[in-house]
Amino acid sequence: SVLTAAGNLKLAYPEESEDVLMLRSIIDVNLPKFLSHDVPLFEGITSDLFPGVVLPKPDYAIIHEALHKNFKAANLQATDYHISKIMQVYEMMLVRHGFMIVGEPLSGKTVAYTMLAAALKDIEEAGTMDEHRVVVNIINPKAITM
Repeated sequence: SVLTAAGNLKLAYPEESEDVLMLRSIIDVNLPKFLSHDVPLFEGITSDLFPGVVLPKPDYAIIHEALHKNFKAANLQATDYHISKIMQVYEMMLVRHGFMIVGEPLSGKTVAYTMLAAALKDIEEAGTMDEHRVVVNIINPKAITM
């Protein structure tokens, strides 16, 4: 997954340093999987492996604007924490074909993916980024037999 993400980043940013691209792909693929208390340890490991490498912040202004618009339309409050979690879902979507969103009841999982899907639909319709609407398939794990 890391190598695939690094390859995709290299295609998207051919002039960027390979250290930056590799660090970005490692973070994008692995960070959303960690629990909050593991994040500082992961950041320490990556800073030891890539000393002095500073990542440029990705420009998600268009997605943030679309998210805030959809939150307002749904009469929901867009907190910084929730927006950051939605952006982690978006980054995971970029590097993985399929994934699961897990968490405590009432922690915002459904709102996260529905707001992201609505924002990406709006972005596609506006043509402001090369994004497409999302197809969501929810599978009941109890309906699957092994």
